[in-house]
Amino acid sequence: MAQITSSSLGQIHALLAAKRYSVTESNGSVLKIQEVESGISLQAVLEGDILFLSLPCMVVPVSSITPQLMRKMLAADNGISTSHFQLYDTGGGNVAVTLNNFCKLQDLGPEDEDDILSCVGFLLADVVHAKQLIGADLHSA
Repeated sequence: MAQITSSSLGQIHALLAAKRYSVTESNGSVLKIQEVESGISLQAVLEGDILFLSLPCMVVPVSSITPQLMRKMLAADNGISTSHFQLYDTGGGNVAVTLNNFCKLQDLGPEDEDDILSCVGFLLADVVHAKQLIGADLHSA
């Protein structure tokens, strides 16, 4: 099995750009990916042979993350089966609610390309449902 290298990030960039995503690189290890029609953006980071993808849903006051909301986010039947939520402290008493996914890459062949495109597609679909699932709770807090 071939080792995934930093030049692989360039291959991932080219793949996504060929599928009509707007892609920019930063810090040599991060891709910012934007779905052109919706304007929704996510980030990808390649660490070893794992591509981590993260899509910020919203930034809210930490006090709005209630136990009831956490139960919704973690429930097995919440309708978000391909991605998972994470919370990141953004400072100033706020927290970013993100959806995340990852894929293990082997040789960046056709199977890996399908996995990468699927992960991006799942995040873009899941964010719409996530905002509906938790948005009302967060905006009423």
